[in-house]
Amino acid sequence: MNMPNMQEAKIRTKNPVKHIEQDLKLEEKFKGKKYFLRTYGCQMNVHDSEEIRRYLELLGFEGTEVLEEADIVVLNTCAIRENAHDKVFGFLGRCKHIKRDKPELIVAIGGCMSQEESVANEIKNKHPYVDIVFGTHNINELPKMILECNHKQNINVYSYEGNVYENIEYSRDSKITAWVNIMYGCDKFCTYCIVPYTRGKQRSRKIDKILEEVQTLKEEGYQEITLLGQNVNAYGKDLEDNVDFATLLEETAKIGIPRIRFVTSHPWDFTDEMIDLIAKYPNIMPYIHLPLQSGSNNILKLMGRRYTKEEYLELFHKIKEKIPNVAVTTDIIVGFPNESEQDFLDTLEVANECKYDGAFTFIYSPREGTPASKIKDSVSLKEKEERLQKLNVLVNEYSLENNKKYINRVENVLILGESEKDKNKVYGYTETMKLVNVKADNSVIGKIVPVLITDAKSFSLDGIIN
Repeated sequence: MNMPNMQEAKIRTKNPVKHIEQDLKLEEKFKGKKYFLRTYGCQMNVHDSEEIRRYLELLGFEGTEVLEEADIVVLNTCAIRENAHDKVFGFLGRCKHIKRDKPELIVAIGGCMSQEESVANEIKNKHPYVDIVFGTHNINELPKMILECNHKQNINVYSYEGNVYENIEYSRDSKITAWVNIMYGCDKFCTYCIVPYTRGKQRSRKIDKILEEVQTLKEEGYQEITLLGQNVNAYGKDLEDNVDFATLLEETAKIGIPRIRFVTSHPWDFTDEMIDLIAKYPNIMPYIHLPLQSGSNNILKLMGRRYTKEEYLELFHKIKEKIPNVAVTTDIIVGFPNESEQDFLDTLEVANECKYDGAFTFIYSPREGTPASKIKDSVSLKEKEERLQKLNVLVNEYSLENNKKYINRVENVLILGESEKDKNKVYGYTETMKLVNVKADNSVIGKIVPVLITDAKSFSLDGIIN
């Protein structure tokens, strides 16, 4: 197993075949073969899978959604919560069963979870049928690992941790919206979070390369891009050329792509300049995901979040005041070790004050290797589940209340595709990231259209073309 290489960050260009003989006819070696790719986790994992898919297709594989048809199965994993681990290993069991009758099947596992030492060892010792294990830093090694696969386990998870890659090619999920990765890793080291240990410390891409990518996407007709990073508004703090996220955000807006979003923000790094820019440029969408995690100062300190409840609320109200019609969503963790009833009530108090448009809520899941995993916990699972239920009831009430404000309003909606539940409808998103089901045919897919909102539910809106 390759061990971590904490070398100084370097800029590298990525070529998907740089480790492959240039005269090898890749499309002939795997022509007619099929790949099955499953993604777990955050937006960064989804974007990584667009890179993985590109490499598989360059090798000649064609995609399939039927597991039994696949000649190679690639699982791109998440390390954030315990249930993700359980889902992956449950799915690997299905692959093992198929491989008994189809020994030539290649099974590969990558992503954040594969970079946890305990997981890599578990795969090595208990799951010998897994052929390839690769990390987030080694995605460009995947073609070589596939070509050299002899069904003897090949684990390569930590090399080149410090590198910044440019000129990556993607097989994007959409021709309408696109992810634009602006940085790698994170320096915050929140005590519950495994990301700095799997994806490494923060490394920002050069601004000119990011803007070139956005310009190309505009020329290709993309309607929306999302600037992507584990802590996106800390962009540039590791660079020496005096650029920050506000600079990048404004320069991106000037390119003129119709819609710009960004995820995920950390309250510690959210500046007044960022708020002013979002208010100033109409193509920077008035939607902000601002993780709270807890409303208790005691728990926030244990989490290493670097802000207090009062500082968070000051930022929240400043955003609401300066950005017209802004929608704010959040993340909240329930049941952090030794969370008292008062700590939980403090969180409910913030939720009541902020009246979020939506929230991703979770029961705390300890991750091996993080400081929080070493804290002895006095809160029972039953208490945590009851608290989560109370929080979700509150969050859903405010979500519905906010959505009802859209009824009889005309909203600009970017239409992304046909509704899975009703073929007479299409779906898309407002500028404030509200899901809208629209009664219309598929001729409007890929367009931003005015929609009259006719009904509201907790998690979506209904509308008709205005």
